[in-house]
Parts: sequence; structure tokens; C-alpha cells
Amino acid sequence: MRTFVSQLLLLSVASWVVGCNPELTRGIKDRSDPNTPRAASKSDVAPDSIRGVTMVAVGDVVACYKGDDEATSRLADEIPGIVALLGDNVYESGSGKEYNDCFQPSWGRHKARTRPAAGNHEYNTRGAKGYFDYFGSAAGERGKGYYSYDVGGWHVVVLNSNIERGANSPQIQWLRADLAKHTTEACTLAYWHHPRFSSADKHGNDPTQSEFWEVLYAGGADVVLNGHDHAYERFAPQASSGGFDPQFGIREFVVGTGGRSHYKASSLEPHSEAFNSTAYGVLKLTLFPSAYRWEFVPVAGQSFTDSGASACHAAPASTATNASLPLDATGLGD
Repeated sequence: MRTFVSQLLLLSVASWVVGCNPELTRGIKDRSDPNTPRAASKSDVAPDSIRGVTMVAVGDVVACYKGDDEATSRLADEIPGIVALLGDNVYESGSGKEYNDCFQPSWGRHKARTRPAAGNHEYNTRGAKGYFDYFGSAAGERGKGYYSYDVGGWHVVVLNSNIERGANSPQIQWLRADLAKHTTEACTLAYWHHPRFSSADKHGNDPTQSEFWEVLYAGGADVVLNGHDHAYERFAPQASSGGFDPQFGIREFVVGTGGRSHYKASSLEPHSEAFNSTAYGVLKLTLFPSAYRWEFVPVAGQSFTDSGASACHAAPASTATNASLPLDATGLGD
């Protein structure tokens, strides 16, 4: 049972681990030949409590008539670990032909280590057939597309924002049960396509994602990853209502920077800490047993980056002793 003070100590430890490990801070150099496939290795997914487990995340990726997806796929050539695709993986319809002709030559070389989510463009093909055919069992049960897995002391949940997700829907019932079965992991991460919060002027905030957030928040989730809006954005930890919550809040990243296009922001949402709509790139996450580090890695020739580290936290219901603390001590006051 963690207190707010212990969380600060965990953050200090995470910062020390990252600072003492040059492997986590060095730049991307000497990129490999983009035509040489990189096979998944044991080190891609094996937990390592000192070096951490790596995940590379991105959405809104491949368009048959553009080349920026090749530039982002070259970044993944140099970053080991799980590839988390955040939906709209291939345009315009997520058809089998588009996956085979356009996705396969670039991001397809990372298929063996990919754990995908489906986007709305996948559903431009009826039932997202091209998506489920291409990824097979890695995409979860056909017609559902939600599933979970464990890596490096983290529980990871992949959801489908293109199908029913109301309070009594099968997907939400599954999510509640899945989180209830995974209470021993110190950290929880979830990803799907449509963001609950976004400053981009194309789509912006999506209240229909609130049910996901309410269940994840109650379950103590630490990080949420989304795509859909073609920009990079990082938010401070928030409650499902959108209120700032440094103790139990979920940190959301929007990573719609795979190469399709860019959306600008007319104004920034509350608690938005970083926003960029000019760089293509990927989000590199290093997952430690009780903390995580993030780094936005841009494609060659672009300079925007964003990085930081944070400790994981417990679920609100499991820290009842905090109820006796003054509001300013918990960080939930004015």
C-alpha cells in the first residue's frame, strides 16, 4: 500500500536508474539498412529489472502513396521490444491488399513482435477483415479485438474503440474482470485508437471514451496510449473526468505520428504538457517494475523530442489510509 511519499521515492529511484544507464539515454545512431528485416529476439520481450523492457508505440501509420511510414519504421529497426500499433495502421480502408502491398514492406518487418489495436480506418473494410486476417491471433479474438498481456511486471490492456463500449457492453465487462484478475502487477498500461483527451483541431476530446477511463482509473492504470489525432501530445496525470490528479491520475499520450499526415491545435487542452504537429516519430517507453520512462524519437532530419520518467501508483481503493491525510498532502486539493 503506497503513500504519496513512497511514490516520490519510486520516482527518484526511476530517475536514478535511467540516469545511470546510458543504454536508455543514447540517441538513435547508425540506422540499419531499411530493407533488412529485423527478427524478434528473446531480448525484445524478456523482462529486465535493471535495463527495463522496451515498447515502441505509434498510430496512424502507413499510406500507400506516402513515404513517411518508412522513416518511422526505420526507427523501430533500432528500438527493441514490443511494437504497439495504435490503430489506422494502413490507409485508406485497412484492406487485405493494403496490408500486404503497403504495410508489409515497411512496418510489416516488425510483425512478429507487434501487438496491434484497430482504428476506424480498419473498419472501412467490413468487420475489419483485412486487419484480423493480417495479424491473426495477435489481434485478439476476431470481431472483438480486445485482449491483454503481461510484460516486465506490467499488465497491458488493448481495447477496441470501434465497437460497443457502454457500461454494460461485453468489452467493458471483460475489462473489469481482466483488471480484477491482475492486481499483483505494480503497473498497468492500456492502449486503443480514439483518445479521450486531445488538443488537435481535427477530432479533439472524445467523451465516448469515458467508460474506458473510468474502469481503468478505478483499476489503478498508469498510462494510456492513443492515436487518431495526427500529432504528438502528452498530458499530466488526470482522473477520468479530466481533473488533474497527481496521485492516482492516468497519463495519456497521443501518438498519431506514424507518417500519414499532421493535425494542428487551435488551443491546448487543460493539463496538456507537450504538443507537436510537425514531427513524425515513435514513442519509446522503457518499462521498469515500478516505474516508466518515455521518449519521443523523431525521424531523421527532425528535432522535436520529449522525455521524462514517472513512478507507477496504486489503485485509489487500495490506498484507504490516504483518506486521513489533508488534501494538500494527497495532491487532490484545490
